[in-house]
Amino acid sequence: MTDHIIWQKSSFSGADNNQDCVELAHADGQILMRESDEPDTIVTTSPEKLRAFLLGVKAGEFDHLI
Repeated sequence: MTDHIIWQKSSFSGADNNQDCVELAHADGQILMRESDEPDTIVTTSPEKLRAFLLGVKAGEFDHLI
């Protein structure tokens, strides 16, 4: 499934390929997410749901969890 997918990691992860990070990809209208050190575990969501989640993070809706 992941052979044809182009994964993107944050530029904040640095140039070192040994740094683990969250990677994102777009396939079949969905957003795919995975942890670089666990590439076979993939979470799938819609662009709308990811956008709502990111807006919630920016608004501090999840600050009580940290």
